[in-house]
Amino acid sequence: MTSTDAPTLRILVVDDHPVFRMGLVALLASLDGLEVVAEAESVATAVAACDDSVDVVIMDLNLGDESGVEATRQIVGKHPDVGVLVLTMVEDDDTVYAAIRAGARGYLLKGAGPVEIERALRAVSAGEMLLAPGVAAGAMAMLGGRGRRAADPFPSLTEREREVLELVARGLDNRRIAQRLSLSDKTVRNHLSTILTKLGVVDRAAAIAKARDAGVGDY
Repeated sequence: MTSTDAPTLRILVVDDHPVFRMGLVALLASLDGLEVVAEAESVATAVAACDDSVDVVIMDLNLGDESGVEATRQIVGKHPDVGVLVLTMVEDDDTVYAAIRAGARGYLLKGAGPVEIERALRAVSAGEMLLAPGVAAGAMAMLGGRGRRAADPFPSLTEREREVLELVARGLDNRRIAQRLSLSDKTVRNHLSTILTKLGVVDRAAAIAKARDAGVGDY
């Protein structure tokens, strides 16, 4: 249990499932030193709800057809001192990497218990990085490997477009890319169309060849 001397953490809970969100809010309310000050269910409502009253955001990654990764990116961009703790069912390395690159400081799975969640909230609010044991090794290996990559070969691409291109270069189809990045299939198709234009290629196969020649998709 949190020491009574510890400061109260003010929390924004972001999850598009009302029943889970209500349960999480009730759980947090039962823990000393934690206060839920706002709730949200989409990217827009999450960004709007995050203000100076929030210390930590608990972020789900699947927000209907929207992505918690994008919500994280926008929140951290506007409020760099706010810690984001991802709490999700998704545990593949690519998604963990995308969330961390967007600015999340913590990543837990929804099976985490109250003590683990409280500890993660405290760590994230203090600026520490905390990843669930089941996802930490793979994610940190990816972060280390990609951190050693040479200068970005496609500077015209946005961060999201680079993520999509990387998965395309690894051979994933649109459906799997959508699942990995918590996006809709339509959004992935739109990103891919823009990528083809920016790379000056006519189809997916040519984009894959150009990406792999530049070392994208290898780690």
